[in-house]
Parts: sequence; structure tokens; C-alpha cells
Amino acid sequence: MSRSLLVYGGSGALGRALVAHFRSLNYNVTSVDFRENEEADANVVISREDGAAELQVAGPRIASAVAASLGTMKVDAILNVAGGWAGGNILDEDLYKNVSLMLSQSVNSSVIASRIAAAHLKEGGLLTLVGAGAAVSGTPGNMIAYGLAKAAVHHLVKSLASNGSGLPEGARTVAILPVTLDTPMNRKFMPDADFSSWTPLSEIAERLQRWSENSDAVVSGSLVKIVTKDGKTEWINV
Repeated sequence: MSRSLLVYGGSGALGRALVAHFRSLNYNVTSVDFRENEEADANVVISREDGAAELQVAGPRIASAVAASLGTMKVDAILNVAGGWAGGNILDEDLYKNVSLMLSQSVNSSVIASRIAAAHLKEGGLLTLVGAGAAVSGTPGNMIAYGLAKAAVHHLVKSLASNGSGLPEGARTVAILPVTLDTPMNRKFMPDADFSSWTPLSEIAERLQRWSENSDAVVSGSLVKIVTKDGKTEWINV
């Protein structure tokens, strides 16, 4: 029986890597993003207006568009890899704007993906969200907005993994907590960095595949930090 999944943020660097990996394994893949991913079997294209809209407006619209695309199909996994980054401490002049941006990119996308999972994930299926290793503790110096949003994602994962969350029976919810991903954009803006400490996107794709296909491979509610050093990657529960 063929497997299927949905990648929320399927046209970003990590999203594209996930779509390509799972398509190579003959998964039926749906991408949700601001633009199409030509490798996906189906695309749900979000308008920029909905991307910036309040959750109470954007959420129902996006969920309805996904429902129209999937129909009655239930998916084995929903992988949300949408997000972003903004710096600054509490005195930063862009604080309010950055908090709103981070909440929209990280929290709103996670809530919408979770709502989609409640309707379209198979029993025992996998929902992954993206947290941050830095947000396990305080981020006072230069990431107040980012840390705030990612800490909220961590809380959402713990809530969804608990009884009564509304997810399908046996569904597992996990957050990956990357440090630095080896993406073209990161290489462009940090050309002198130590790339051996960056996590290859293929490592994440392979691990999420393992989690999606083996219900015992990861415990629901886990926050899993991804640490790469000297070209070797460790997956650490925090």
C-alpha cells in the first residue's frame, strides 16, 4: 500500500529536500507553501495575504484549501518545516514587529499544521513541528522574538502528545530542534562558517522517514535537538 504525507513549507530549502526524498520512495506528497514545488504530486498554494493574516482568518482558509486538495485521503505524516528567524533583545527597535513575525511564521504555521493533522492524519501517524535548541532555555541577548515563538511550539508539541488533544488515535507529535542547517542560503550569508557543524538536509529527511514508518522509533511529545559536529550528527532528547 502506498504511503502519503504532507509537507507544510514544501518549497523552502528543507521542505524541498523532504519532498524530493519522499517522492524518491514513491510516497504521494502534497506540498503547502507560497509557491508550487514541481516535484510534489499536489500543491496547495497559500496567498501572501493569508501568510500575513491573523490566525483566525488564515487558519480556516488554509485548512479548507488543504481539505479540498486531499479530499478523503488520510496521510501517514504531516511535516511542518515552515518558519523563520529574527534577532534582537528586548530593547530592539523592531521588537514588536519581530515578535509578530515570529509568531506568524512559527506558531501560526504549527497550529495550522496541527489542525490539518487532526482532520487528515492517519491513526498512528506522525506530526513533526520545528522548535529550536536555543529556546530550551532563555534567549536574552539576540533572539527574544525567535525564542518566544519556538518555546510556544515546544509547548504545543507537549500538549498535542497528551490525552484529549484532538489528534487521531495513536498519533505521535515530535519537534525537531535544529541548530544550523546546511542550506544554500546559509552558505551564501555565512561563507566562512564551519560547515562540518551544519546538519545536512538529507540527515533530517532520512530520520523523519524512519520516524514516520516505525511507530516505535520516537516517543510522542519528544523535543529532539539535532547537533552536528565534525560532520557527525546526534539526535538528543531534551
